[in-house]
Amino acid sequence: MMFRLLGPLTVSGSPVTGGPRVRALLALLLLDAGRAVSAVRLVDGLYGDTPPAGAAGALQSQVSRLRRALPNGYGVDHSPAGYRLTGPNTEAGTEGGAGIGPDTVDVLRFERLAGDGARAAAAGDPVRAEELLREALGLWRGPALADVRDAPYAPAQTARLDGLRLDALEEWAAALLASGGDPAPLVREVEVAAAAHPLRERLRALQIRALAGAGRQARALAVYEEVRGALADELGADPSPELAAAHLAVLRGQRDAGGGVPAARPLPAPLTDFVGRAPERERLRALLASARLVTLVGPGGAGKTRLALEGVREGRARREAVFVDLGAVGAGEAAGAFARALGVRDAAPDALVRALADRPVLLVVDNCEHVVAEAAVLVRALLTGCPALRVLATSREALGLTGESLLPLGALAPKAAVELFVRRGAAARPGFAGHARVPEVCAALDGLPLALELAAARLRTLGVDELADRLGERLGQPPGERSGERSGDRSGERSDEQPGGRSGERPSGRFDAPRAHPDDRFRLLSRGDRTAPARHRTLAAVVEWSWDLLDAAEQRLAARFSVFRGGATAGAVARVCGADRADAEDLLASLAEKSLVEAVVVDGGAGPARYRMLETVRAYAAGRLPAGDPAPAAHTAHCLALARTADPALRGPDQLDRLARLDAEEPNLRAALRRAIAHAPDDGLRLVAALTPYWWLRGLRGQVAGLARDLLDAADRAGLDPVAAGLGEEYVLAVLAANAPATGPDSGACAERLARARTLLTTRAEPLRQPFTAFLWATAVGPEVRLPAPDDPWSRALGQAGQGHLALERGDREAARAALTAALAGFRALGERWGTATALEGLAVLSPDPLPLLGEALALFESLGVAEDIVDLLVRRAAVHEAAGEVGEAAADRARAARVARRAGLPAPV
Repeated sequence: MMFRLLGPLTVSGSPVTGGPRVRALLALLLLDAGRAVSAVRLVDGLYGDTPPAGAAGALQSQVSRLRRALPNGYGVDHSPAGYRLTGPNTEAGTEGGAGIGPDTVDVLRFERLAGDGARAAAAGDPVRAEELLREALGLWRGPALADVRDAPYAPAQTARLDGLRLDALEEWAAALLASGGDPAPLVREVEVAAAAHPLRERLRALQIRALAGAGRQARALAVYEEVRGALADELGADPSPELAAAHLAVLRGQRDAGGGVPAARPLPAPLTDFVGRAPERERLRALLASARLVTLVGPGGAGKTRLALEGVREGRARREAVFVDLGAVGAGEAAGAFARALGVRDAAPDALVRALADRPVLLVVDNCEHVVAEAAVLVRALLTGCPALRVLATSREALGLTGESLLPLGALAPKAAVELFVRRGAAARPGFAGHARVPEVCAALDGLPLALELAAARLRTLGVDELADRLGERLGQPPGERSGERSGDRSGERSDEQPGGRSGERPSGRFDAPRAHPDDRFRLLSRGDRTAPARHRTLAAVVEWSWDLLDAAEQRLAARFSVFRGGATAGAVARVCGADRADAEDLLASLAEKSLVEAVVVDGGAGPARYRMLETVRAYAAGRLPAGDPAPAAHTAHCLALARTADPALRGPDQLDRLARLDAEEPNLRAALRRAIAHAPDDGLRLVAALTPYWWLRGLRGQVAGLARDLLDAADRAGLDPVAAGLGEEYVLAVLAANAPATGPDSGACAERLARARTLLTTRAEPLRQPFTAFLWATAVGPEVRLPAPDDPWSRALGQAGQGHLALERGDREAARAALTAALAGFRALGERWGTATALEGLAVLSPDPLPLLGEALALFESLGVAEDIVDLLVRRAAVHEAAGEVGEAAADRARAARVARRAGLPAPV
């Protein structure tokens, strides 16, 4: 049952009888479906300022008529709260109900979908946003409340809904352009809306971009002149920056990036407000305006990342910004992090250069210190090959490149430190407005933002006096001593004279000799003032102090949580850390309250929250994980189970959802593979086999080739016999992953392993377990007729598709058509996008009218972000247009193919 208000009022396609007031009453109740509407609101809505005598009786009369007009099983319930529509499964007197829920009313469904689409766009997922917004707009069949526009409440409601529709149209247009969708249908939609709203500048900017994307640059320029003249004549205003930017892009011959290529990684959204750093912010603005490489250097906890993000946001309108997080990568993986952030499938430097060429991008490269040499090489190559590129890096040491501008970051000024502590303290303890000893606390913590936030979180359970005294004990200083020492010192620098000892000696106290940690985040660096050894001791002491205030269960969970990279859901934490789900949620909430983990909202709150640790805290927690703790092995097992569970879903209707889930877990999956290489190569082979389809569909095989080679080396060192271990097929998939490409100094070893893999594969008696194995072998090496393929629907459809393409190569068109038609039916029955697109691509060769088939295949590949196939299909479609004399359409497809290839770092199409 569907109630429709976006157009003529209907119930499951049938008009509503009973007269205009009955329809107006039904529409008013539907706008609040699931909730009671008071009699006063209903009378006002139906009669306005002139209600009849005995309005209550008149309303009851209309309600009675509505009850008779509704389908069987539906009614109107009355309670002290008012009137409410009810459905077949609605219990009288309760809120909601299965019969009349939000998804059974088109208005409410539209509002939900439009909101979800806007949130997806804000989260950097234009493909998902476009799907949601297109579905939302598709619910409109005409003017809202078309049958009840004379009702007193209708003008306000129609104005609201028309505004929401216009907002959704703009969001959809922006998402479609960002995702590289076909702009032709968009042009028609936006032209109609722009005619009704000629001075709506965002809409007109989108119209210009859509026209340019469709190859109609002359019309796009004419639209700009129309809008510019109208703004000047009617409002006396100049075009907005967005409108001017769209015009400038047309003049420069630019098109919207995207085309199905995964979107570049958006800037992380801050969870709190920014405090202080006014001189540093001003200096950063000046450096970003004049220098191509700026590096914020300073100790851990100084707020480098936060200042970088703040500086980028202040100047964001001037250029696109892309965030590259190196915090979770290992040696040799920096290039992959750059590629993932840019949405590029190939991590080779020349591919990254192609993706950034001529794009005015600001690349924010965070946490460079532990891979500083790799980061420096990549940054140098990108800056050399991309004249319009600028880089803002954060690190504990400089990248050491010619032309690098450094901005050292130390302590907050005393006033700013106090302000930060008070603000964070007020969040921890509502009503907290300061205390006489807060400056003493801030001085004791050297004004380090991370240390201040950790300490402020303790105000939930400690008073400021107790906090100050405990900090004095922890840092080895009598209460108040540091406050006097820091009086008047706004630079945050310390002399070599330490409290409680002679020059060059450490103060007495518990943390004189910090425990060893798995990385260098707590080591005393020695490269000048920017590393400030005293502050490193302060931060380590505060983290240890915060740790010691945790109870045993919190400490155990936090230490085990350190095995995660990139965060985790509460369910994953419970499984890996050996906790009950409810206990894990309680402990994570407690750790979040103490600022040791952060809760990150996902999908606008629709998905499960993810928790993550700051790398500084994670490094400390990892150092407290006892040797032999089961968490690392449990994390590897969890990632293997996650990959194995997702694997079959990647060949069905949930393909996009599972790909998105694996995207979110990619840092964890990579960490598990690194751990397996070091400690359990057999698990590493299992993990490679389970992740192979994901890597193929996301185009990540080139990025994991190095890890696969390391895994094979580790297996050789361990003397692992894949046949004896029952891992022959897994070994083959690892060889295929490592063999891309089999050139260079390792080509001999690659060839030897490839020969061994061929023997393992062709002498195998039992069917293959991984349906992708035969396909990948045929793609990389050539078809092997002896391979015992698995007998499942997807494998059968893939086999038919392979037979069809081979028949095409032989010139046997009838055999090709039969095989590809059968493959298409099989893939469609499974709801699998990649296979469906592959079959359509083949059938387009055989069709007298290939454009619809190519268009559908293109849309499917775009939903997957398969840039190589998108480029290939656009070039093929351009050839079809050229053969038909459609020069403009052909030029648009070729230009779009070039844009997608450039964005994905692919060679220019020919």
